[in-house]
Amino acid sequence: MTTMTRVYNFSAGPAVLPLPVLEEAQRDLVALPGVGMSVMEISHRSKTFEDILAKAIDNMREVASIPANYRILMLQGGASLQFSAVPMNLLTPGGVADYIDTGSWAVKAIEEANKVGKVNVAASTKADKYTRIPAQGELKLTPDAAYVHMTTNNTIEGTEWKAPPDVGSVPLVADASSDIFHGPIDVARFGLIYAGAQKNLGPSGVTLVIVREDLLARSTAALPTILNYKVMADNNSLYNTPNTFGIYILGLTMKWVKAQGGLAGIGTLNERKASKVYAEIDRSGFYRGTAQKDSRSVMNVTFRLATEELENLFVKESTAAGLDGLKGHRAVGGMRASLYNAFPEAGVDALVDFMKEFERKKG
Repeated sequence: MTTMTRVYNFSAGPAVLPLPVLEEAQRDLVALPGVGMSVMEISHRSKTFEDILAKAIDNMREVASIPANYRILMLQGGASLQFSAVPMNLLTPGGVADYIDTGSWAVKAIEEANKVGKVNVAASTKADKYTRIPAQGELKLTPDAAYVHMTTNNTIEGTEWKAPPDVGSVPLVADASSDIFHGPIDVARFGLIYAGAQKNLGPSGVTLVIVREDLLARSTAALPTILNYKVMADNNSLYNTPNTFGIYILGLTMKWVKAQGGLAGIGTLNERKASKVYAEIDRSGFYRGTAQKDSRSVMNVTFRLATEELENLFVKESTAAGLDGLKGHRAVGGMRASLYNAFPEAGVDALVDFMKEFERKKG
């Protein structure tokens, strides 16, 4: 019998999943209890799958305290499709959408929105190489904007909003793909939240959209049906065949989050994990954090070494030591440790120990 060894997976996504979730899915993969078929074989119109979907939504609503006047949609196409779907549904004719530019994914969202209608870039930290989040006073908001779009966490640059900006009565739209449910969230502060599942929710292929019901009235019949939020809400995300397996795993993940003490418990753990790595980065100067300290991400810890040669060696030796996925995004280089909800604290401790030993040998 082959012994299975799991490495510590620091990948930015698809990312580490909770081991108990993987084990439950493995146990029931061939046949769901009492069903006699795999979850990948059952009809999305069946009572079995409707129950799986309903339970996933109910658990999510409970975990994140999502108000009753918000609809929870399980869509496809990733956050990248939502870059188009959001303005197509919410940017009213002749209106303006405000976008806050805090990094690479915000830029992509802006590019797609510009194809749909008028966009005002309300603030940008590009001049600072996206090392920080803009202050409230920097935002040049349009008073009657259709919505304001933000990216809650910048996976590539390693920055995050510590609290959502004040946008008045204008709906706030958040791409929360890389920090969704990493701690407590006040959903009522937002008009719409969207996120790819592959960081904190489950496997790739499911896109979560949480939308306030009154905004569904903006989705006109002229829209492509598959991109129409109202159609998807009216059909409980079952207008077409959804990612049934992905939703099943998402449901198991929500159950796991509840067992960790909900978002409050997860948030405390995530803060502790990230603080350990940042403390090591700041300890001697051998490592250099790339994000300004008041904007540092809890989910994506980015750092550099003195030379690219040292960085390449760090990646090579860390991978050999069972610490996988630490190489930074190709657009910025350096290192990136992604510490999503399911990443174990023991893996953080192993990384800190490796960093200390690498510095001892190469410093």
